[in-house]
Amino acid sequence: MGALYVVATPIGNLEDITLRALRVLGQVGLIAAEDTRRTRRLLSVHGIRTPVTSYHEHNKRTKLKYLLRRLGEGDVALVSEAGMPGLSDPGYELIASAIATGTEVVPVPGPSVVLTALVVSGLPTSQFTFLGFLPRRQGERRRLLSSVAGEGRTLVAFEAPHRLEGSLQDVLSVLTDRRIAVCREMTKVHEEVFRGTVSGALQHFTEPRGEFTLVIEGAPTGEGHGQCAGIELEQEVLGLCRQGMRLKEAVEQVAVRAGVSKRVLYQRCKGKPGVANSTG
Repeated sequence: MGALYVVATPIGNLEDITLRALRVLGQVGLIAAEDTRRTRRLLSVHGIRTPVTSYHEHNKRTKLKYLLRRLGEGDVALVSEAGMPGLSDPGYELIASAIATGTEVVPVPGPSVVLTALVVSGLPTSQFTFLGFLPRRQGERRRLLSSVAGEGRTLVAFEAPHRLEGSLQDVLSVLTDRRIAVCREMTKVHEEVFRGTVSGALQHFTEPRGEFTLVIEGAPTGEGHGQCAGIELEQEVLGLCRQGMRLKEAVEQVAVRAGVSKRVLYQRCKGKPGVANSTG
C-alpha cells in the first residue's frame, strides 16, 4: 500500500515551492490535481513528468474509488489549485477516506493564502477564525456573519470578485465598519493589499478582479468593554420588548445593528422582566 502525500503548491509565484515538494511530485506514481492545467504548468517549469489525473468538485465522487485503488498500488500526491490541499477544496474527502482505509497520509507543507494574507494584514495574528468561502446567497452569508459577530479573534474568509461588493456590504451591515485587509492576487503580478475600514474597501474596489482573501478585525474585547456594551444592548432589547416587539425580533434588530451574536444576546435577555410574553 502506498502513501497519500498532501503537497502544498504555489498560490501565485511558481518559485514559491519547496525542494521537498518537488522531490515528492517527481517520485510518486500519480498526482491528483484540482486544476490539471495549472499543475502541468508547474510540473513543466520544474521538468517533472509524473502522470496527472483530475480530482475536483465535479468529479470527486467518481474519482474517489479510483484514487483509493491507486493508493493500494503505490504513492499518490494530492495537490489543490493553489496552496495547501484540504482547505475549501475536495481534497478533504480524499484525505478523510485515505485515513479511514488505514492509508498513511503525509503532509508536505508550504504556501497558504490564509496565513499569507493574515500575516500581512496588520491585524492580530495570535488567534484567528477561518470561515472558508463566504456563502453565495445573501441570507446564508448574513447568518454566518451574525454567528461570528461576537468573535474576538481575527476573521479570515475567501471571496470571488463578482461577489466582493455584496459581501463587503453584508460585513458592514452585520459586523459594522471594522478594520479590514482585503488581499488580492497574493504573490502574483498584480498583488494588492488594501488596509483600512470596510466602508473604505467598498469605495476602493469599484471594479474588483482576481482572487480575494478578507482579513477582518474581531469584535472588541477590551477590559470592561464587553460587559458594558452587553448591558447597553440588553437594555435596548428590553426596551423594544416593552414596546410590544417579540424577543426574537428585538434581538435580531439590535444584534445586526451592533454586530454581536444573536444567540448570546438572546440568552442574556431571555427570562428578563418584560419579555416573558414576547417570545412567541
